[in-house]
Amino acid sequence: MKQLVGLGVALVTPFNPDGSIDFDGLANLLEHTYKGGVDYWVVMGSTGEAATISEKEQAEVLKFVSDNNPGKLPIVFGIGGNNTAELVTRLKETDLSNVTAVLSSSPAYNKPSQAGIIKHFEALADNSPKPILLYNVPGRTASNMLASTTVFLSKHPNIIGIKEASGDLIQIMDIVGSTADDFLITSGDDLLTPAILSVGGKGLISVLANAKPQEFKTIVQSGLNGDFISCRKQAHALIKLNSLMYKEGNPTGVKELLKQMGICGNQVRLPLVQATEGLSLEIQTLI
Repeated sequence: MKQLVGLGVALVTPFNPDGSIDFDGLANLLEHTYKGGVDYWVVMGSTGEAATISEKEQAEVLKFVSDNNPGKLPIVFGIGGNNTAELVTRLKETDLSNVTAVLSSSPAYNKPSQAGIIKHFEALADNSPKPILLYNVPGRTASNMLASTTVFLSKHPNIIGIKEASGDLIQIMDIVGSTADDFLITSGDDLLTPAILSVGGKGLISVLANAKPQEFKTIVQSGLNGDFISCRKQAHALIKLNSLMYKEGNPTGVKELLKQMGICGNQVRLPLVQATEGLSLEIQTLI
C-alpha cells in the first residue's frame, strides 16, 4: 500500500490519426509525468480508453510502460468489467510481473446488488496474483459501492484499498473511520482531493495530472503534509480548466490539452470524438 500513497496519474492512451497506438506520444507522456513528480502510473483505466482497446494492445501498452520506466515507478494496471468469470481468466493469463496492483471498477451495466459486488470482488481477489485496488465510480457504473461494502471487502487479504470517485465525502469518511490504517483510500476526483485528504485519504489518481503533474503533486504532497492552505490554493487555480476536461467526455478534454501542450495528439476512439473547436478554444484560453 505504501507504494501507492501519493499521486498517481491515470494515463491516457495516445493514438495516431489512423487509430493505432502512438508509442512516441506515450513516451512523451511518460517523460512529462515522470519529470512532473508523479508517484506511480495507472495504465488502462477508463481515462486510458481501455473499453475500446483490445487485450493484445493493452498488453503492448503495459509492456511499453514497463520498458520505459527509468525511475522504476509502481505501475497499476486496470482490469475491470462486468463479466466476473472473464476477468478471473484475464487475471490468471495476463503478465502482471511488472505490476504493483490491479485497479478494478465495480461492474457496470449489470447494476448488481451490494452482495453481488462483494462476490465479484472476492472472486477477483481470490484469483489475482497481484493486490486489488477497488474502484468506485457511480457516474460510470450506475451503481454505488456503499461504505459497508468497501469495509467488508477491506478485510480480504488481497484487497489493499479503493479509488473513491463517488463524490460523497460522508461515505468516504465512513470508510476511513471503519477500515484499518493500512487500507488505502485514494481520491478519484481531482478537485475533491483536498477534502478527501483532509478526512484521511492518502492520495489521488488523477486525470488532469497527465498535463499538470507538478500542480497535482503540490496538491497531494501539501495535503499529506497537513498544509491545506497550499493544497487548496493550487486546487482553486485549476477549477476552470478541470471543468473543461469533462465537458465533451473523458479523455477528450485532457487529450486536447495535451495536444496544445505538444505532448501527444488528441485522437480518441469511437464512440468518443475529438474536441470541438469551441472546447479547443476554451482550453487554449486557460493554458
